[in-house]
Amino acid sequence: MNLTMSAASTHIPVLLEETIEALNVQPGGRYIDGTIGPGGHAAAIMENSSPGGQLLGIDADPKAIKMARARLDAYGDSVLLVNQNFANIKSICLKHGFLPVHGILFDLGLSSVQLEKNNRGFSFRHDSLLDMRLSPRQEVTAEIIINSSLEDQLAKIIRAYGEERYSQQIARQIVRQRPITTSLQLAQTVEQAVGGRRGRIHPATRTFQALRIAVNRELENLKSALEQTVDLLGFGGRLVVISYHSLEDRIVKQFMHQQASGDDACLRLINKKVITPSQAEVHYNARSRSAKLRAAERISMPKENSGG
Repeated sequence: MNLTMSAASTHIPVLLEETIEALNVQPGGRYIDGTIGPGGHAAAIMENSSPGGQLLGIDADPKAIKMARARLDAYGDSVLLVNQNFANIKSICLKHGFLPVHGILFDLGLSSVQLEKNNRGFSFRHDSLLDMRLSPRQEVTAEIIINSSLEDQLAKIIRAYGEERYSQQIARQIVRQRPITTSLQLAQTVEQAVGGRRGRIHPATRTFQALRIAVNRELENLKSALEQTVDLLGFGGRLVVISYHSLEDRIVKQFMHQQASGDDACLRLINKKVITPSQAEVHYNARSRSAKLRAAERISMPKENSGG
């Protein structure tokens, strides 16, 4: 087994059974995995949609596409992989004639492979350059934001995208310590700003989250992608989204509830109460602990000028 296949096969997909059930995966169905990552959910979708199932896998990270290709190689031409951001989901589907579809999945979390093995500064467990780009085609890196932003701009990013109450102190300390070029430098700077560790979560966690979101425009891209999904779903098609922090979940919840309300509703909520991992899953996969799954079904034509 090569290293790419090994890394993909050790990745544990979150809420796997719940995802397949929420998507209502059926033999011969056509599905989109908009954040394919190492291909864990995608492999289960293909297994449950056989015979005849088709999958379009999208990911901004070329290394994720490489891992997914190795994992899904046995399905041949039934799987189409595209290295783009899911913000372009509709144009991708139109280009490849992949519509309407029976289900769309967005798993918004980074895989353990991306966090720990890609040396791009997503994690402070290992020292690496502060890149944080999902795609090498992007121009702005975390290092650029850290070292070129004004103190108030940094504080705003950390507060808005990390929901960090010590954002001003952290921004001030970053400016004092600049230039900061590595993940451990940044983590240590945040610790100094807040007076060391407090509780189970590392004090730099929210700052790293904020920078990753800012670098990759994650919230803007999520809003854009969600607005395009209804046009791609056939009647009875399912939209399933797994989010990992309140900013994402708020966007998903608002979109689904808006599209499921009123006389001209085009979606029906599948799970009115959010689905979370079992204690057993959290025990064997700690990364799942903050996951929330929401699902909706296409029931009618999309609203006009809904704005998402």
